[in-house]
Amino acid sequence: MATPNYGYEKRQKELAKKKKKEEKLREKANRKLNPSSDGLAPGDPETDVASLEHDPPTVPDLPTKNG
Repeated sequence: MATPNYGYEKRQKELAKKKKKEEKLREKANRKLNPSSDGLAPGDPETDVASLEHDPPTVPDLPTKNG
């Protein structure tokens, strides 16, 4: 049976991490060049205040001692 090539796997992870970081920096630069009026992305459920007003977060029911 062949042995795993951990060096290759590590290098692939490093390359993916580097690529993700570069994309993030590129997006940040784009946001800096083209800022929106209030800094929030429209339609983004995490930052859209209007969606939070219409859809309040749900709280899961907690189990009771009796079942």
